[in-house]
Amino acid sequence: MKRPRNIKPGAERSPIRPDVVRVLNVSTPSTLLPFLIEAMPDQKRTTVKELLAHDQIAVNGIPVRQFDTPVTEADEVKVNFTRPWHMFRHRRMQLVYEDDDIIVVNKGYGLLSMGTDKIHEGTAYSILRDYVKWHDPRNKIFIVHRLDRDTSGLMVFAKNEKAKETLQHNWNNMVLRRTYVAVVEGCVEQAEGTVKSYLAENSQYEVYSTDNPQEGKLAVTRFKTLKSTPNFSLLEVELDTGRKNQIRVHMKDLGHPISGDRKYGASASPIHRLALHARTLRFVHPVTRRQMDFTTPIPASFNKLVRR
Repeated sequence: MKRPRNIKPGAERSPIRPDVVRVLNVSTPSTLLPFLIEAMPDQKRTTVKELLAHDQIAVNGIPVRQFDTPVTEADEVKVNFTRPWHMFRHRRMQLVYEDDDIIVVNKGYGLLSMGTDKIHEGTAYSILRDYVKWHDPRNKIFIVHRLDRDTSGLMVFAKNEKAKETLQHNWNNMVLRRTYVAVVEGCVEQAEGTVKSYLAENSQYEVYSTDNPQEGKLAVTRFKTLKSTPNFSLLEVELDTGRKNQIRVHMKDLGHPISGDRKYGASASPIHRLALHARTLRFVHPVTRRQMDFTTPIPASFNKLVRR
């Protein structure tokens, strides 16, 4: 067979070998190995164990080896008969959930959500792009929303344009709950409260509050005090609107800037980071219409700040 012109020997791309994947539906709660044996009567018990041992079983998009992993009706179990599922490992980001349409991650602080004019690689987007392309070079990833570089927590990405457009165009209706935790300076005496203002941005890219609706966009932030000490308070924060730097500006307006947020009035950075974390994310799946509910632990460093 003739080699196409201008292609060096050894540079030809071999055809993509498609994965043979079987999706298994969980009808009643069980543990993984008994479920797999019952769901795949055509496979020997030893074969099922080998699939488990070689990372070819995934629960909710994450490879699992532990035979006694609990599974329920809400879980999606996939078997890859061709090769191991690619293990996602990154020191700055954790894979929380994955299916054919979306990926949910827990982004670390200091990691950009997506690239800028000067930074293209090493972002949450580029890391996930490389991950999905491992499975198939034709795969793509789409950013749906952002978190500030110094804010950690839950983000959802789309794996196809349909999922992306559905989420973005219906974001306010499809996101059922989105809460943050923040450690702010000082003792917040209110058990709960609301901060409301119009947010605008100056030429130095600093966001500020104004009472003039012609100058800024309406922003509403609700907060609940989880724990307070003389020096710091741990708050649960929920947004009615999603404006740039909204929580950071409103905490400053409250008189209690977020710990480590020198841009918006913090006096110090005792844990060497902005103490703001996107803790919970509940939304309607853009394709299946199932309710998706994710919660992450409060960062240990946050709890240390409010420990008496």
